[in-house]
Amino acid sequence: MTDTTTGSGSPGIREAHPSEWSLLRAIEDAGDEIFLEVGIGPFQSLEEDDHLATAAVVLVSGTPPRGFACVDVVDFVAHLWQLSVHPSWGRQGLGRALVEAVCDWASSNGYPAVTLTTFRDVPWNAPFYGRVGFRTLDELSPGLAAIREHEKDLGDDDFGPRVAMRRDLA
Repeated sequence: MTDTTTGSGSPGIREAHPSEWSLLRAIEDAGDEIFLEVGIGPFQSLEEDDHLATAAVVLVSGTPPRGFACVDVVDFVAHLWQLSVHPSWGRQGLGRALVEAVCDWASSNGYPAVTLTTFRDVPWNAPFYGRVGFRTLDELSPGLAAIREHEKDLGDDDFGPRVAMRRDLA
């Protein structure tokens, strides 16, 4: 994917370089601090569970990165594993631009949809994704069900209700 600039003037979105992964982890850690402010966390971290290294694609906004989206493939569908924007760059459209870039990547690679799992009641989680075209799923594919079980095992559900969501890419 080449660098692109969104119409809102936000920084270009491009594929991340492995040399940037420590920066992306710092963005994720900073984003996790906001969850603590609403009583969610701290999250369990598994050192051996490096989704950046095994992702189908990692997209970043800006140079140096201000936010990123980590995408995998689950049940033949693109799966948005992680979306993080550094809090100092929040509420400027970077998250929305990253979601759109993920959907563009998925569509151009032949995936019919994008899925994700998220907190149902956190404003910048499920309500945000609903505003950008995702719908909550009642029935889960085997891969999404396995992700939800893994999240439960990690204790994520102890912080509040979680949902799986999907955006079809017609």
